[in-house]
Amino acid sequence: MGTTNVKGLLFSIVLINLSLVGFCGYPRKPVDVPFWKNYEPSWASHHIKFLNGGSSADLILDRSSGAGFQSKKSYLFGHFSMKMRLVGGDSAGVVTAFYLSSNNAEHDEIDFEFLGNRTGQPYILQTNVFTGGKGNREQRIYLWFDPTKGYHSYSVLWNTYQIVIFVDDVPIRAFKNSKDLGVKFPFNQPMKIYSSLWDADDWATRGGLEKTDWSNAPFTASYTSFHIDGCEAATPQEVQVCNTKGMRWWDQKAFQDLDALQYRRLRWVRQKYTVYNYCTDKARYPVPPPECTKDRDI
Repeated sequence: MGTTNVKGLLFSIVLINLSLVGFCGYPRKPVDVPFWKNYEPSWASHHIKFLNGGSSADLILDRSSGAGFQSKKSYLFGHFSMKMRLVGGDSAGVVTAFYLSSNNAEHDEIDFEFLGNRTGQPYILQTNVFTGGKGNREQRIYLWFDPTKGYHSYSVLWNTYQIVIFVDDVPIRAFKNSKDLGVKFPFNQPMKIYSSLWDADDWATRGGLEKTDWSNAPFTASYTSFHIDGCEAATPQEVQVCNTKGMRWWDQKAFQDLDALQYRRLRWVRQKYTVYNYCTDKARYPVPPPECTKDRDI
């Protein structure tokens, strides 16, 4: 085999390996799977409509009820992704949520909350991270596209080093393990993944000033690509297995921090699309919370 062909073959092998473990800290490409592989209805199943053999699903909200679903299993670390198309038109008062949460009093939680708005006004995406039952880490951004016109990917990468929240391939938030600064980090409580569509017009749009217009009901949020790539943890023994560093792709060095390009993208989101960041709310936090510097939020 000629030298050129050998180099080409080696280059192809490198590309294949990078696609398997992620490149420059980007998670593995999500695998499109049907709803029933990983999820089940959690409430108001009569307000969930399954399409194309379960490859997509609609949550429906009307005056009688919203709806929700949850993962069948609990996970400790991994990559969790959902493709969503949000409620279109006048969605004021309506909240679509996609989040991870443990089930106890001092729970851990990682939130996407999409806050609807009046027609012509952009959605606000609120994220939050709870550790040991403590949240109050809200960040709000506008999206750089219309999330009602097509499906976009919303995902969480969670390992012992960091939590990264992505919109498509753009990191919009990083929450570092700051235990060295006295900040709790989710590392020993398995979480399930949830999604719901519900009426929250007491707070969701302009602090509750804009109410849900029920003449526009039913409201519909659509889902597809029900990807989960996590470490299943239902018992204390499985928690110990999942906590073993270096055994999974998301524990590798490439995923222990954002790379330079990802930090530039995160800074772009901060500068152009951020509506609110708890780290810079001096009235609420005269002294910024300790994790804010490590997370490069200030």
